[in-house]
Amino acid sequence: MKKLLSLLAVSAMVVSLCACSNGETTKENAETTESSSEAETTESSSEAETGTEATDESTGVMPAIAKEDIKVGVIHITDPAEGSGYTYTHDLGIQGMQSNIGLDDSQIVRKNNVNDTDATAIENAIRECIEEGCNVIFATSWGFMDTCEALSEEFPDVIFSHGTGYKCNGVNFNNYFGRIYQARYLAGVAAGLKTESNKLGYVAAMGQENSEVTGGVNAFAMGAYSVNPDCEVYVKVTNSWFDPEGETQAAQALVDLGCDVIAQHCDTPNPQTVAEQNGVWGVGYNSDMSKDAAGAVLTSVMWDWSVYYTYAVQSIIDGTWTGENYFGGMADGLVNIAPLSDLCADGTQEAVDAAREQIIDEGFNVFDGVIETNDGSTVGEEGSTLSDSDITGSMNWYFKNVVVK
Repeated sequence: MKKLLSLLAVSAMVVSLCACSNGETTKENAETTESSSEAETTESSSEAETGTEATDESTGVMPAIAKEDIKVGVIHITDPAEGSGYTYTHDLGIQGMQSNIGLDDSQIVRKNNVNDTDATAIENAIRECIEEGCNVIFATSWGFMDTCEALSEEFPDVIFSHGTGYKCNGVNFNNYFGRIYQARYLAGVAAGLKTESNKLGYVAAMGQENSEVTGGVNAFAMGAYSVNPDCEVYVKVTNSWFDPEGETQAAQALVDLGCDVIAQHCDTPNPQTVAEQNGVWGVGYNSDMSKDAAGAVLTSVMWDWSVYYTYAVQSIIDGTWTGENYFGGMADGLVNIAPLSDLCADGTQEAVDAAREQIIDEGFNVFDGVIETNDGSTVGEEGSTLSDSDITGSMNWYFKNVVVK
């Protein structure tokens, strides 16, 4: 399980990556992505190879905005009141930021159910926010990226921050995501120790062409393999970020294949309820889905988006906004897993704690060294680790124990 890296130290500070220099090359590989990107998908540039650290001493590229003058527009792909998934978790982050900074309800404007494939709807929602006085826009879904980029030129005094993409202009438009693959690795450890059939299921919103989703599948598979080399991860793709019926059908198909742990990268808790209905186990995503399927969920891969939203808004108030892309991880508190349930196998807590310590304290990166893929080839090099830009922008291969159905 242990892999020590000399090239990557997980920073306890905010890590920000700017995609301004070579976003077009990443775009070829990062197909429709949300998340959640996330990645995650998420960033590129020469700086992405090493990362840059944003601190309170950074020189701001936009004038400071007093706290009482801040007005935040939030563009959501679905309604945060529905379910336990992606939009729900982002909005919890907005609420956390509001509480941390002390903004009034009148300083937050939400536009929900904005289709991220409808450019007109996206533009209208953002323009409405600006007309209502918003000087900061958080657009939380992948498909909002290009519209944010275009409008950032038209409205140079408004700050546009887009979730899960990779572009930025280094001034009033950036992207944010995180190393969710770190948490997925831990979840894979829990799943690999629990399975009895050695078949793990994974409901994936997008296929192998999408680096964000593929990176998550691989991290989960590698975590499982680290404790159970005999297990395989079976992937069913829905081709949609939010498809309650499709997610249900995919999960059931995986159960029918003999999978006894169902993980997911999709927006509803349906895969977890399917697991519970079939007497198998599951790993949730975005929020703690044990509330949706207490009889099945081992743990959930989780985001705390308040970490980024608080950092971003505070930097705007302080005049330290850099316009750089943000890419935080477990050490920053942006990603983690939910507390392990009593359903987990004996020894799971110890194994997960050891892996977490390696990631946070020992510089362990999930994608280290030579990695075998499921087509018999290899990626990576001995003594090196894949960069964040590789993981989130050009990971279009599956780990050796992944089976696509």
